[in-house]
Amino acid sequence: MIQPVSITSLASLSPLGHDRETVEAAYFKGTPCFTKFDGIWQARLQPQGCDVLAAIRQDARYRQLDRSVLMAIEVSRRAVAEAGWKNGNFGINFGSSRGATALFEQHHAEFLATGKSPVLASPTTTLGNISSWVSHDLQSTGPEISHSITCSTALHAVLNGIAWIGSGMSDRFLVGGSEAPLTPFTLAQMQAMKIYSKDDGPFPCRALDLEKQRNTMILGEGAAACTLEAGRKTDALAVITGIGYATEPLKHATSLSADATCFQRSMTMALGNHPQPVDAIVMHAPGTIAGDMSEFRAIRNVFENRMPALTTNKWQTGHTFGASGLLSLEMALMMLRRQKWLGSPFLHQQPEKLERILVNAVGFGGNAVSVLVEV
Repeated sequence: MIQPVSITSLASLSPLGHDRETVEAAYFKGTPCFTKFDGIWQARLQPQGCDVLAAIRQDARYRQLDRSVLMAIEVSRRAVAEAGWKNGNFGINFGSSRGATALFEQHHAEFLATGKSPVLASPTTTLGNISSWVSHDLQSTGPEISHSITCSTALHAVLNGIAWIGSGMSDRFLVGGSEAPLTPFTLAQMQAMKIYSKDDGPFPCRALDLEKQRNTMILGEGAAACTLEAGRKTDALAVITGIGYATEPLKHATSLSADATCFQRSMTMALGNHPQPVDAIVMHAPGTIAGDMSEFRAIRNVFENRMPALTTNKWQTGHTFGASGLLSLEMALMMLRRQKWLGSPFLHQQPEKLERILVNAVGFGGNAVSVLVEV
């Protein structure tokens, strides 16, 4: 159990859209956001989202920054404005699984061709690059932290923000994740692992299809940021009332155990001694056979005959790696706010009510996080 922490704003930029209205419309339309480029399914930002990033890049200070950093700046600006934070007295924890991978690949190609590195190659590709630039842009005065815990990065940022608030060292924290992985080398890596989708049907990513016969993960780009404040705020989007985290001993660099022991532990920790049932779970569910099924088994083991309704967004957005956990949290908040269920096309369920939702994320090697939110 933790002391309640309020989510007072959340902003995102993803294949679903560039603001709350377009994101909600895309969610409720229920159409996948995938397009093939060079024969590979990808979930890219919409043109309006690209225009927003191009506008930021017009500032000479930001011209050399990676797309992942620009996305982080954009969503952070909106989250802080929506929260009404008028001064920079807050902390920042922004993470990414791969960081400035596009710039790194570009600079490495230049090095291989010329034997020389561009002057700005190092400062613009280090992981701390993200939170540092967000802090600079917002003129914050609190701590600024960057980290990478692969696909659970964004929810680990939430945990860290809550830890700072709980310690009394900060009352407010901006947390987020940003990922721009649609680069040749990153796509090639996912294909080498044989987890990438080759399906050509109406749903190329079959996340949460528990009967699929082959892997169907698709990469997407995106970023999200939310503001956390101590206590229960009257204008909060939702309140975090439980958090959990766990890791598994490594048996393989990319896989979970068959029943995702890490998820069982993280969900149990997040639930604590809550007497009320969980109405729904937004699953990590990346669209792989092993990943989806192991998480499902973990949920079944924890909840037994009290199974919540299950959903995921990756069949629409693709897997946005380090940003995915906060995009899942955004989905949960949207359902709580609208009191409307956003289900999966492969698992037809309908919860009786939407008051308490658990959000899951996990990274390579079994770094699981579970966050419980309620209205």
